[in-house]
Amino acid sequence: MKLIHFLVWPAIIFGWACNDVPSVSGQADAPTDVLKDSAPAASDTTPVQPKRQVGIDTALFNKKMAWMANGDSSGRWPVKAPYPLEGALLPFKRVVAFYGNLYSKRMGILGELPKKEMLQKLQTELKKWKEADPETPPIAALHYIGVTAQGLPGKDGKYRLRMPLHQLDTIQNWADEIEGLAFVDVQVGLSSLQEELPRFKPYLKSPTFHLGIDPEFSMKDGRKPGSAIGSFSADDINYAIGFLADIVREHHLPPKILVIHRFTNDMVQHYKAIRKVPEVQVVIDMDGWGGKALKAATWRRYIYEQPVQFAGFKIFYKNDLKKGSSGLYAPGELMKFQPIPLYIQYQ
Repeated sequence: MKLIHFLVWPAIIFGWACNDVPSVSGQADAPTDVLKDSAPAASDTTPVQPKRQVGIDTALFNKKMAWMANGDSSGRWPVKAPYPLEGALLPFKRVVAFYGNLYSKRMGILGELPKKEMLQKLQTELKKWKEADPETPPIAALHYIGVTAQGLPGKDGKYRLRMPLHQLDTIQNWADEIEGLAFVDVQVGLSSLQEELPRFKPYLKSPTFHLGIDPEFSMKDGRKPGSAIGSFSADDINYAIGFLADIVREHHLPPKILVIHRFTNDMVQHYKAIRKVPEVQVVIDMDGWGGKALKAATWRRYIYEQPVQFAGFKIFYKNDLKKGSSGLYAPGELMKFQPIPLYIQYQ
């Protein structure tokens, strides 16, 4: 696979010593317009007959989903899916998340700044989104990397490091303080979602605790993370969806949000086969970094043209401002995208 316009950024930590090694990250290679324009080919999604859920205002839900499509006439958006369970966050609210790891200042804004300063900055971002879109209340989130891919195999040869669970307790407590959400993000390395996710079940029983999975560091061919870009198949993603759905049903919870990072075609394979269930709200998060035109091209190819359910957009405070950058995307600019992103992640 030819990688064009990629840069190297330190995204992997080795335990408490924080001995970072680089990983590969990038976007698409040809800028195209992602804003409202001529319609592409007809939808290739499989419609799902909605099942009415008790407690859901279906008229409002349909209105918000049509709003998210932002005038799309191709049939791709909004994606047809069952109505969510009562208490669903999307599309009624927008999640604004800070991402990182508390053991590293180089993996994201969550961990780079002291707690007080970090939370103040997060509130500033929420205010910007509230001003840009008053009809979709923003809700704060702390998105913590709970399993980090590694450049060394470790004792079990899995090329991943599990963070101590007390770190998740800290993130959950901080999220509770700001009446926000907590996410745990998983980079499996040579492990698997089946092996890693059960460890987090006690946390996912909380109605405000959600999940992110990162195909970039899922190495199906046995290579070490960072040497190539990994992938998840629909089967992998459907396992995570089923895992979350079982927790929701067992504990009578509102729907869980599942965030899946993506910036290349192969990172998410067989997207049409990804399940859509009332218990889980799936977000494909556009994870690439670079200039605005490059990010817009990535959005069109891997978010707009390959719809799953909801859309997310990632902003890198530093890497999006590399030489030649046209600046960070502002909320008002992202409101013009098709579909309008409802999960915003800052790193």
